[in-house]
Amino acid sequence: MPARDRDNSSLALERLRQMLRDIPATGDSRLPTERQLAESLGISRRSVRRALEVLEAEGLVWRRQGAGTFAGPRPDTLTEHEGLEANFSEVMEVRLRLEPQLAQLAALRASPGAIARMRDLIIRLEDSDDADGRELWDSALHREIARAAGNRFFLMIFDSMDRARHDEAWRALRERARNRANLAQTMRQHRDIVDAIAAHDPVRAGAAMRTHLMSVHDGILRLTSLEALEDAS
Repeated sequence: MPARDRDNSSLALERLRQMLRDIPATGDSRLPTERQLAESLGISRRSVRRALEVLEAEGLVWRRQGAGTFAGPRPDTLTEHEGLEANFSEVMEVRLRLEPQLAQLAALRASPGAIARMRDLIIRLEDSDDADGRELWDSALHREIARAAGNRFFLMIFDSMDRARHDEAWRALRERARNRANLAQTMRQHRDIVDAIAAHDPVRAGAAMRTHLMSVHDGILRLTSLEALEDAS
């Protein structure tokens, strides 16, 4: 290898592009280290580093300090927080600020097919006779509303927040807060939300969603306050 090729960022970029064609761009395929790449390509490490900077700017690789360089676009950074312990106050704070707006957008954009799916999900939720089924179909209904809003970034935020349902403590808390009266009220509220979306009334849809979420919030807050008093007595 001629000395001039040892410090040639353009050549390094070309050879790295060739290498990437054979690596799945899944975002989790780790590349060799800069030192290893420099040795295998016969090009200076500085040139390799510069070429990687170009590839990162193009979204063909991504890098994390201490972890290395990976082929493909950077994964959704929200998924990095999947392991966070569910916190009732934080989850409801996000829901109250996000989902009324999603309901409003759904009222403006939902297709007849999306509205039909919402109504079907309500029936499935009402037919559920156990906690796991109720969580499953409730989540599916709220996600269908979020999907009908037609904004991929809002949907990504919704999915990140909705992962709280995976947490056993959160699921147990939700189920303890349910009783026959609360379930009947929740069903009515779900129907009010979907009826407003079907009527393409964004103001009513947003208000109905906010009313529903405040009921959920108040029910759980009441429960946790009573349980705290019982524990203290």
